[in-house]
Order: sequence, then C-alpha cells, then structure tokens
Amino acid sequence: MKWATLAALGALVTFAGVAADPPSRPAQKSQEHLEVPPPPFTEGLFPCTGCHAGMPVNRTRRKLTEMHDDIVLKHDEGHRWCLDCHDPTDRDSLHLASGEKVSFEESYLLCGQCHGEKLRDWRAGVHGRRTGSWSGAKRYLLCAHCHNPHQPRFRAIAPKPAPERPSRVSP
Repeated sequence: MKWATLAALGALVTFAGVAADPPSRPAQKSQEHLEVPPPPFTEGLFPCTGCHAGMPVNRTRRKLTEMHDDIVLKHDEGHRWCLDCHDPTDRDSLHLASGEKVSFEESYLLCGQCHGEKLRDWRAGVHGRRTGSWSGAKRYLLCAHCHNPHQPRFRAIAPKPAPERPSRVSP
C-alpha cells in the first residue's frame, strides 16, 4: 500500500510540476535554420532588384500590364495583392504581416501566417516533402516547390480508365 501511495504522490507532483511550468515559446526565426533547396524562380526574373532598383513603389492594387502580366492571382485575391507578401522596398525579400523581412528561402514563415496547420504538418514531415534522418539533419521542399504561390490550388486531373487485367492472369 505504501508503494501505491508513493506512486500516486509522485504522479501528482509530476502533474503539478508540468502544469506549473509556463508554456514553451516557439523557436525564434533567427534560431531556426531549415535546409531547403533554392526557390523555383522563373528564369531571368531574380534578383528582382535588377528591374525594381530605383523604381518608385506603387501600392495601388491594379492589373499589371507592363510586366508580370502573366500572373493571375487566385490566392485570396479579394483581400491580397503583390505587396502584401513581396517587400515594397527590398524586392529581393518577402515580408511578414509584422513587416519583418524574410528571404525567399524562408517563405514557409510567410505562408505559415495564414496556413499555420499546414506549416505545423510541413515541419513534422506530414505535408510536403522532407528527406533526411529521423533524429538528424532534414531537408525540406518549400511550399513554392509544389504550389504556385499566386494560384496554390492544384489543377484538377482528368481521371484515367482503370487498368486492364493482363490476359495471362485469370480472374
């Protein structure tokens, strides 16, 4: 009976200790380094400052007609526009809602602001592609390796007919 009482008391102390600890804070961006391949930039368009250096910032939402006119925004287009994600003063960077700049290699932080559940799953290796070892270094693909950031939904795929049973295999 003594052991049962001690075990219960130990469990109570452990439970109380866990409950008393403050919740852990998420890792700061500056401490986090995830290995990712370079983003899939369109050939000849990066670095963006090649064209945007010295160009005045125009924050007016509008249809682009001179450059980037091939981009069709279908990503919360009623509320979003280019400069909501692309940094207006440093076009070679993105920026978070707080205004903090992030590199294109850290674009998962930008996406994760609205898609937190997907970011959590991506970090765990459940969403997207992650390679490496369970307890060691890991390499991730960025959101933009699979999703077009301007139109992130996958296009529908036409169904194919069922495979035919080979003639040499009996039913």
